[in-house]
Amino acid sequence: MYLRKTKIFKDGKEHIYWRLVESIRTASGPRQRTVACLGELNEKQQKGWKRIANQVDGRPIIRGLFDSEEDQRVEAVKIGKVRVERMRRFGDVWLALALWRKLGLDEFFAKQMERGRERIDWDVMSCVSTIARFCYPSSELAITERWIDQTALDDILGIDLRQINENRLYRTLDEMLPCKQALGKHLKDKYGELFGSRFDLLLYDMTSTYIEGEAKANPQAQRGYSRDNRPDAKQVTIAVVATEEGLPLFYEVFDGNRTDVTTVEEIVEEMERLYGKANRIWVMDRGMVSEENLEFLREHNGFYLVGTPKSQLERFEQELLEKDWKEVQPGVEVKLCEEEGELFILCRSEGRKEKDRAIVKRFEQRIQTRLEKLKRQVERGRLKRASGIERWIGKILGQNTRAESLFEVTLEETKAGKTLWIGKNEAKRQWAELSEGCYLLRTNFRDPKDPKDLWKTYIQLTEVEETFRMLKSEMRIRPIFHQTQERVQAHIFVCFLSLVMYRTLSQWMQAAGIGNSPRKLIEELANIRSMDVVLPLQEGPELKLRCVSEPEKSQQILLDRLKIYPPKRINRIKNVVITSGVSSS
Repeated sequence: MYLRKTKIFKDGKEHIYWRLVESIRTASGPRQRTVACLGELNEKQQKGWKRIANQVDGRPIIRGLFDSEEDQRVEAVKIGKVRVERMRRFGDVWLALALWRKLGLDEFFAKQMERGRERIDWDVMSCVSTIARFCYPSSELAITERWIDQTALDDILGIDLRQINENRLYRTLDEMLPCKQALGKHLKDKYGELFGSRFDLLLYDMTSTYIEGEAKANPQAQRGYSRDNRPDAKQVTIAVVATEEGLPLFYEVFDGNRTDVTTVEEIVEEMERLYGKANRIWVMDRGMVSEENLEFLREHNGFYLVGTPKSQLERFEQELLEKDWKEVQPGVEVKLCEEEGELFILCRSEGRKEKDRAIVKRFEQRIQTRLEKLKRQVERGRLKRASGIERWIGKILGQNTRAESLFEVTLEETKAGKTLWIGKNEAKRQWAELSEGCYLLRTNFRDPKDPKDLWKTYIQLTEVEETFRMLKSEMRIRPIFHQTQERVQAHIFVCFLSLVMYRTLSQWMQAAGIGNSPRKLIEELANIRSMDVVLPLQEGPELKLRCVSEPEKSQQILLDRLKIYPPKRINRIKNVVITSGVSSS
């Protein structure tokens, strides 16, 4: 609430009339409403009405009162009593809001969400919830108790933070979730506008995240293969479709026991429903691959570039022995083979070779140690039944599949009793050494392609893996404490939105030439603070000015590269605020 003056010329004289005005939010944006017409006021009356406005608001006035006069006032200040109050995080939330608006999410949620009688509209609450996950990934309780009051979101967004509590954030999740289906098309348009992204090549992969508690009210919460090494906890699986730059485009939540290979048809059909049918190239890891899925893509006039199980390498043993390899980068070679109308890309990596060798050696030593221990138990007569011994052999080999083919184990009967014969399969060992560091890609591209280009395209799947890493480490999607299906899906939706902002910032930083570490940038800009500078006057009340700290040199370089410039004064308080001598912050 603030005072506004109006100049009127009457009978050749200038008359100044005053009105008490408050700001309100409407469907058309912020508007001002006249609370009272005060007529002409002398200086003492003006100060009295300003104090009344302060008391009504219960906090510093949110707009400049006397723009021209107050900015140019000269007052004697008690230097020894000058102080700073209300230090707030400003730079990181300002950056997050810039990303929110850059992606057009403010307009998107304003259109998707109905406005009601809420004191803070749902589209604004969606912004608050996502910015919180972006800047301070934590639970709704932690956000309200330890973070939101330490930010300048009230000044930046023009809201009262006292209206935001844990339950309000939970309700925001419920209101945001129905916007999920429309989000994909919005992101597609924005990625094309901002980065020139093309959508004829899509990266597809899956991950999982676990839930704390029994989650009895969530039928999607099931036990399955856990990428988080938490087989004891229920989980949900998440499928993510990304552009070739790694920008998240679409996601879907599946049951926790859903296998990757069964999701391909559903995701492809959903993308065709959203964006129409097109000759897209789908890049997927071998966990998604089955003959049924590849046939499905061919029937839909789609192309694929996928990994294949290592067992299929044996079909190309002769090609592995030949020397006509092409180097795509130091330590990586590829070769193109054609078979039955499909192209196969043989790949060989020195780095992967060392890794495979170490893995096989570790499993081989483990099998050798356990088989020798089993042999001693058999010879001592502790294990007598042949069926039980064979089960133990199968268990030992089955738990170490990377090296089981290297062993030949036979249970023999001797005069002294049973014993185990442990031998090595030299043919399998030679094949293991030949195929170390090798893997096979498969595609149905109709036109001849350079194997280098195909390999580089497949390696872009690492962008999706990096996206999953960010989702779990930077956005802290896990663990999930919500117990109902809708809340779990809404939690994932907010994490996905903040991930979109995070990856957009990463692309923005790379284009600006300032690296690719968004979290370090966020932490650096969080040191830019807003504050109230309080100036006790020699005569009269205190003056209070809300402003933003001057960026340090390193911070200013980052801001200049990104071409974003925080205000020196927060727009909501443009100039000096007169208080009654008692802080109302």
